[in-house]
Amino acid sequence: MSTQRRRALLLCNAKARNGALDLDEVRGILRAGGIEPEEPPPEADCRDVIRDRAGAVDLVILGGGDGTMNYAAPALVESGLPFAILPLGTANDLARSLNLPLDPLAAARFIPTAQARPVDLGWVNGHYYFNVASIGFSAELAGELTAESKKTWGVLGYAVAAVRVLRRVRPFTVTIEHDGVVEKVTTIQVSVGNGRHYGGGMTVEESAAVDDGKLDFYSLEINHWWRLLALLPALRRGTQGRAGDVRAFHTREIRLSTRKPRPVNTDGELTTHTPAHFKVFPKILQVLAPEPVRGPTPFDLTALGNRLFPTSEAPRL
Repeated sequence: MSTQRRRALLLCNAKARNGALDLDEVRGILRAGGIEPEEPPPEADCRDVIRDRAGAVDLVILGGGDGTMNYAAPALVESGLPFAILPLGTANDLARSLNLPLDPLAAARFIPTAQARPVDLGWVNGHYYFNVASIGFSAELAGELTAESKKTWGVLGYAVAAVRVLRRVRPFTVTIEHDGVVEKVTTIQVSVGNGRHYGGGMTVEESAAVDDGKLDFYSLEINHWWRLLALLPALRRGTQGRAGDVRAFHTREIRLSTRKPRPVNTDGELTTHTPAHFKVFPKILQVLAPEPVRGPTPFDLTALGNRLFPTSEAPRL
């Protein structure tokens, strides 16, 4: 007895770090698993394609990094289609949060038998995001990084740009409104997490998950830039909220305002500015994934060093 084949939109961002991947093997894996891929012309806008083909396909397979996922999110919400991920970006933090294979071919082999699971979306000033939105240091870092540098240097590009940004980072004042509380603080960064990972594997909070229905907030209220280096192990584990100079809490809605408009970084892209209104939309999407990662992230100092300063990602001369 033959099973009915499913149709999938296969949408890959050629500008992603690994966007030049030969898709022939991916197509073969999908077809062997009972999925027939449908590919639009390369110049087609993925949002338009998802909306146009919503009634003709069973799922969407997105190849790219976190920026690709965020860009497609509004059309995925409108269509109601489940989606799967081929990790082709630099950091692939959503794939990490979902405990997906980071190798594209391994991810493709996972798709045919995977179950669709509900996930939340963060929202700020009309923009959806999966992982973390930040104001301050991370937003300046996102402005410093170019698509070309990320494609060439990978995660090492984040470390190089971070050193440059650290030298000029200055504290700023932000007013925080949430759950009937109004606070004014001086900080170098505020972050509002929907998912678990950001910045190539950093953890927004040790108990965070992409389906927990809440936002995880933290503010780095440190006196000197070198303190950020000391906090790196905690930022990796998601335990920074235990430090005396880090404010952290959970909420479902928050407003942040600054004296002058400051850019907001959503998963590596500058998409809006303060004043910023954040909300969480619980279980608004379905994604093909195993159970999300939960609980503390084991800390490995060697792994952190390899992530910040990988030798294998330098371009060949």
